[in-house]
Amino acid sequence: MNTFSYLFLFVIISGFAIQWLLTQRQISHVGKHRGQVPAAFSDRIPLEDHQKAADYTRAKAKTGLAELSVATLILLVWTLGGGLQWLDSLWRGLGLAEIITGTGFIFSVILIGSLLDLPLSIYRTFKLEQHFGFNNTTKKTFVVDLIKNTVLMLLIGIPLLMLVLWIMQNAGSYWWLYVWLTWLGFSLFMMWAYPAFIAPLFNEFRPLDEGELKQRIENLLARNGFTSQGIFVMDGSSRSSHGNAYFTGLGANKRIVFFDTLIEDLSADEIEAVLAHELGHFKCHHIRKRIVMLASMFLAGFALLGWLINLPWFYQGLGVSEPSTYMALTLFLLVSPAFTLFLQPVFSKMSRQHEFEADDFAAAQARPADLIQALVKLYKENANTLTPDPLYSAFHDSHPPAPIRIAHLAAKMS
Repeated sequence: MNTFSYLFLFVIISGFAIQWLLTQRQISHVGKHRGQVPAAFSDRIPLEDHQKAADYTRAKAKTGLAELSVATLILLVWTLGGGLQWLDSLWRGLGLAEIITGTGFIFSVILIGSLLDLPLSIYRTFKLEQHFGFNNTTKKTFVVDLIKNTVLMLLIGIPLLMLVLWIMQNAGSYWWLYVWLTWLGFSLFMMWAYPAFIAPLFNEFRPLDEGELKQRIENLLARNGFTSQGIFVMDGSSRSSHGNAYFTGLGANKRIVFFDTLIEDLSADEIEAVLAHELGHFKCHHIRKRIVMLASMFLAGFALLGWLINLPWFYQGLGVSEPSTYMALTLFLLVSPAFTLFLQPVFSKMSRQHEFEADDFAAAQARPADLIQALVKLYKENANTLTPDPLYSAFHDSHPPAPIRIAHLAAKMS
């Protein structure tokens, strides 16, 4: 172990402690407020539903603690525990070309990680979600989805990874810039291709039925200059009873998607208000801003890796004795989340601000009362807690706490 090893341990332990304490605060805070519905919701959400949301939130938080513990242990085993070094020795012993060795090595790490996560995934789906009445996924669907995801990862990931490793080995000292351009191009392509070619492999999408609702939605889109490939209803109920709506795609492949559960639960006025909120993200350029932010972060990250790749202490500090391009990439992808954890509250605050801006846009396009009613129904149906711990929420939550968000919209009514 060297100085970087101790720095890495400090970051890991600090991050673990922060997340553990915040989650314990969340569990305690939600539990303390379980017995009474907040005043702003007392006439809209029954105590029974409020308590269900509290219990569901606490159960998810406790599961999150188990996931955090397992993920931290696996990271330490991979690095300081010598797991990556052992796996690298196995692949090197096969005597294959370095790009083949690197591709096999990285996908072995991914597949092993997926297998280790499988028990928790099964628990989340068939125990946690099932207990609270949200799971509609059958064992057959779960297995088929797992196979589809694995096949897609191999078909798409192997050529991409081989290209990246080839660039790292042959593009000179500025390889990191070319890898970043490759990543950016691939990400934009996937944003364009996902709704038309990948999402239909997992869910069924049918065009929204003709009628008043579709006409209202088309009018809303037309007066805001938004064009899309269509308005679709997804069979979200085939896997979960949670409801949602979202925009997806890029360029001419943009789609508007409603979960069938949302269509069933909300009125036409409420659906229009929800869509106006989602449209607000588009009109306020939030998607573009997030792409630019992520692209900038990845550029900085690849530039940093371009410096670290030639430094022996980087490998040695993380339990690896023999440097290589694929090992540098693997180590960086594994440990960088620990070093960037402190940015999470910044991203969460930015996301919450975007939600407020989208709500403001929706309040100008539809009645704020309709959006409030839609949100209250979604909080109830999805068992979202109305009383999150303020510190936990500030660190983790991408959406404003329910009371603050509703109060913000209520002010628009007056």
